[in-house]
Amino acid sequence: MKKFYIAFLLVFLINFILLFINSSETIISSHQKKLKVGLVFDVGGRGDKSFNDSAYKGLEDAIKNLEIDGQYIEPGEGADRESALRLLASEKFDIVFGIGFIFTDDITNIAKEYPDVKFACIDYAVKVDENGVVVPPPENVAALKFREEEGSFLVGVIAALVSKTNKIGFVGGMDIPLIHKFEAGYCAGAKTVKPDIEIISNYAGVTGTAFKDPAKGKELALSQYNKGVDIIFHASGSTGLGVFEAARMVNKLAIGVDADQYFEAPGYILTSMIKRVDVAVYKTIEDCLNNQFTGGIKNFGLNEKGVDYVYDDNNKNLIPSEVIKVVEELKEKIIKGEIKVPSTK
Repeated sequence: MKKFYIAFLLVFLINFILLFINSSETIISSHQKKLKVGLVFDVGGRGDKSFNDSAYKGLEDAIKNLEIDGQYIEPGEGADRESALRLLASEKFDIVFGIGFIFTDDITNIAKEYPDVKFACIDYAVKVDENGVVVPPPENVAALKFREEEGSFLVGVIAALVSKTNKIGFVGGMDIPLIHKFEAGYCAGAKTVKPDIEIISNYAGVTGTAFKDPAKGKELALSQYNKGVDIIFHASGSTGLGVFEAARMVNKLAIGVDADQYFEAPGYILTSMIKRVDVAVYKTIEDCLNNQFTGGIKNFGLNEKGVDYVYDDNNKNLIPSEVIKVVEELKEKIIKGEIKVPSTK
């Protein structure tokens, strides 16, 4: 009888301990907090088939693969952007993204008010003081920048070697240093393989609306095509959709930007300069999730797979294989540091 009670007591104690362990695990798991990520879009918002859509893909991939909570806001103009950032920060999101250089000042100021919230800004406009020294962003801000000139160099090489008229064009959105990087790299690449090539460049405007004006893009592109240009590279957001329309109208070629834009005008898109905003967004979220987030300037170039060009089954019939061979050789030289691509006009 005594042995029975001892056995009963042991079974009871084991079940009690197991119950306690299971209960503890339940309590712990019920209090596990998902990383909260907020994202505020740039001018043009979702559906631009370019910059903003790439950022959204990064957020979407993080939600799927990293099991985070994500939320985005499409603001209007001006103060709406600041309000959107402030709303996400005040709701204790772990990290808040501003998609575009236009968020630089707002993120810099709000980050100081919310030191416990992490921020990231795509194309953060780094400032320099009166002595020419770079002013770093706040410690809780990751300034995500790209070497657009490197990817643009490669599509410039393609455009120059494929052109039959020895005239190529560039259509930029807002006339600012950021877009000058695209133009500078494009021109440098073209001139590297064809020093005598003619390049015509135009910009859609000097305000943010220059990135969402397809009618202006079409007008500028038709003007260039009528002057003998047969290939145009655009870096202009949804304004570039007008460039594609013009290419279809006159049966000429265009080059997309930020994402693979082939399906915006199949057969008329020679290639696209890919700016992997999705990679930058995803990696920053992943770093935050793994407690590896650090503020400061982060650069994404060819070496970091932050920029590239498109060559696949869709455009193989438009770009000869010997052209790609030249492009890949030059690409490797850029990665190795043997070629320094200019970032200013």
